[in-house]
Amino acid sequence: MAQTIEGAQPPAVHPKAKRRAPWPVEFYRSAVGKKWVMAVSGIVLLGFVLVHLIGNLKFYLSKQEIDLYGEALRDMPGHLLPRTVLMWSIRTVLTLAFVFHIHAAYSLTRMNKRARPVGYQAPREYVAANFASRTMRWTGVIVLAFIAFHLADLTWGATNGSHFVRGDPYNNLIFSFRRPAVAVLYVIANLALGVHIFHGAWSLFQSLGINNPRFNKARLRFAQGFAAFIVIGNVSFPIAVQAHLVTPKCPAQRPPTAECRPTGSAAAARG
Repeated sequence: MAQTIEGAQPPAVHPKAKRRAPWPVEFYRSAVGKKWVMAVSGIVLLGFVLVHLIGNLKFYLSKQEIDLYGEALRDMPGHLLPRTVLMWSIRTVLTLAFVFHIHAAYSLTRMNKRARPVGYQAPREYVAANFASRTMRWTGVIVLAFIAFHLADLTWGATNGSHFVRGDPYNNLIFSFRRPAVAVLYVIANLALGVHIFHGAWSLFQSLGINNPRFNKARLRFAQGFAAFIVIGNVSFPIAVQAHLVTPKCPAQRPPTAECRPTGSAAAARG
């Protein structure tokens, strides 16, 4: 039998080292990683908002222009891929950008609260307006609810009424914005979107480490200009409809992308 040496200490038992996750996961777990994800996903979403508005401005050219534009989105890139495959791929990327943007924002908020001593109020460090930074959470919630209604209204037609025709964005938009409550909702939601975009476009440079005071004025002007362009462009649609500057054209026409020649019942429906 082995002899026990008096005063000897038992060997220390070291806990197993925690297995590290893959680098992208470890990076995202950090505050820096979450800020980068918020910035990159924000750039993706800002790009979509800009392209979406530019495409929708075809609404002012003619019914055929905006309807053909919608058809081109479903058919891109022509015969290189099956119909709607690329469009759904883009939608998938945008959905992931939304999910990561929201999750990163929520996680950063929780991390900041845990790191802040009880009763401590951090001084505002934003050069941009404090109102925009303080309301980011609520404008984000409003924008998210607005997107859900927007899809149900003008993409799926669930809230657009009996006038909705798939593939006819021109008349769908007019019939929707003819309802005063919907027009007001779009104006309010886009004002909230503008505030969110303003602060997001300003802060994404800081999240990416581009924070030289020499560029702050240019960053501020960019954020202001970008937000103003999006808000003015989007708000112009319900205002134009409510002011009767645009009216339905050939709503019963099939296919909707054909040249509009209102005759008979179609002309009556337009009135």
